[in-house]
Amino acid sequence: MGIISAIFLLGILIFIHELGHFLVAKYNGVLVEKFSIGFGPKIFSRKKGETEYALSAIPLGGFVKMYGESVDSDVDDSLRNRSFAHKPLKARFAIVFAGPLFNFILAVLIYTSIFMIGTPRFLSSVGEVMEGTPAQSAGLMDGDVVKSLDGQPMRYWDEMSSYISEKPGEPVAFQVERGGELLTINVTPEIVKDKNIFGEDMTIGRIGVQRGELTETFRTLNPAKALYKGAVQTYNVSELMVMGVVKIFQKVVPADNLGGPIMIVKMAKDSAETGIISFLSFMAIISINLGILNLLPIPVLDGGHLMFFTIEGIIRRPVSIKIREYANMAGLSLLMFIMFFAFYNDIMRFFK
Repeated sequence: MGIISAIFLLGILIFIHELGHFLVAKYNGVLVEKFSIGFGPKIFSRKKGETEYALSAIPLGGFVKMYGESVDSDVDDSLRNRSFAHKPLKARFAIVFAGPLFNFILAVLIYTSIFMIGTPRFLSSVGEVMEGTPAQSAGLMDGDVVKSLDGQPMRYWDEMSSYISEKPGEPVAFQVERGGELLTINVTPEIVKDKNIFGEDMTIGRIGVQRGELTETFRTLNPAKALYKGAVQTYNVSELMVMGVVKIFQKVVPADNLGGPIMIVKMAKDSAETGIISFLSFMAIISINLGILNLLPIPVLDGGHLMFFTIEGIIRRPVSIKIREYANMAGLSLLMFIMFFAFYNDIMRFFK
């Protein structure tokens, strides 16, 4: 189930990424010789028009092969105007950038669909009060429904939890509903040392209660509002991921957090078992991750090509073939090292 879910997920993301390259290349009149999902031996291949479409055995990537991709390629004079390397700089830039862009667009569409469907959200109800905690000492009880904190209305658990986290050691006035009555209970969150998602030390407030089971389904949004929220969510997740990459280089986040194919298979399996919303959310996150990864300025990745195009635009001539070759070898070595390291981390997690 996990492998099938992962292959399905990666297949869609790779297809969308390569479709971006393909469509923008065709729009700019470039001859596309091959469109492949996967690498290695072909499972399926069919030529339609001037392009061969293939499905290959290793589902860890894909490619769009365009005529005359390199400036030193032998190009027939009759097809010179259809050669990628002989297209204007802005066209080449757009073709390469389209792959990551389509991954971000897919994420926006996935989040838009989720907001249109509606997702469950836990209400601010108390499920269990832990022994020896500020909540128990103050008199909070199982089944209490929190209506407000310090006079601010609270409806959802995540809002309540966030507010309490920001009040370590400060008294908070809880207005709760219990048996049809409204009660005011003062609770002082204990000061707790914790770590954020990047592994950085932080101080938060905690009262010692577990979430109740009361949920409310989001009201479904109309397409326009859902699209706006989908775009905002994609931006927020992208910003978080970029910060994560930066913090890995800053050694704030341990490098062993990096995951590879095995981790993706496990998370795809878990999200698929949880439900369609969880699976779609995971797909959106991986799509954003794929878009950001491909925009890194590493030769052999889309970001590396965009870097060379940017330099070309500045110096008014293509970067020399020799420099490109050395850079590509260095980029490929770095990419192989990252992949090996991610796979190693996966194996170490498996044996923990």
